[in-house]
Amino acid sequence: MNLSSQQLTALAVMVDTAAHRASAIEQLSAQGFDLSVAQAYEVQALSLARRYERGEQTLGIKMGFTSRAKMIQMGVDDMIWGPLTSGMAIEDGGELDLSRFIHPRVEPEIAFLLNKPLSGVINLAQAMSAVEAVAPALEVIDSRYNNFKFSLQDVIADNCSSSAFTIGAWQQASVDIANLGMVLEFDGVPVQIGSSAAILGNPYRSLVAAARMAGEAGAVLPEGSVVLAGAATAAEALRPGVHVRVNTEKLGVAEFAVSELIHP
Repeated sequence: MNLSSQQLTALAVMVDTAAHRASAIEQLSAQGFDLSVAQAYEVQALSLARRYERGEQTLGIKMGFTSRAKMIQMGVDDMIWGPLTSGMAIEDGGELDLSRFIHPRVEPEIAFLLNKPLSGVINLAQAMSAVEAVAPALEVIDSRYNNFKFSLQDVIADNCSSSAFTIGAWQQASVDIANLGMVLEFDGVPVQIGSSAAILGNPYRSLVAAARMAGEAGAVLPEGSVVLAGAATAAEALRPGVHVRVNTEKLGVAEFAVSELIHP
């Protein structure tokens, strides 16, 4: 679809406003906008630019579709990515304000902290050497579309549903993270059980893909960036007042509390 820069900007305003106001919108594809993947990433960038204008800063990126099952489900053969900003960060052990979200879900993840810039084609060993530390993490995803339904282009334009994240204590990068048990708990009760191996067989493969995709986009992941490698289990819907924790073998925990909804 041949869309003008003004039309792409208008779509970015629509998506950003939906996120900012926590108000769902109709899918862009359902509105008749047949975006290419490149156009969807352009809408994403324009939408994030509005966040930066409000004072948010880039902290890193999240990777999406990092399980083969999800790729097959979405009919794609590659991952997607979206920026993480300071406005999305929740302090480990802090509180998530539920009023900021539409229909949020949480996923257990592995986080990387980079000790050097990354961009372009690299191998697994180069990815591992670029990591200063690893940590357990939680990502809150919250589609801005009705009923949490979307096409590939829809979700890319919507910053890959990324909405908030919490990172636990950083651990030495020498820890073998290829197959760590991960348990997502609500109020101490397991709700999802999985392994870091669900992330492309090894989370470092997600970092290899992140570097490649950054290079393809003409971008660089700077030193000090956080990279969320992808979900280790299915996402779990959040509810008011619940305490959320991921307990990760060898890495420890990351956790936050969800606020109680206050009704007028």
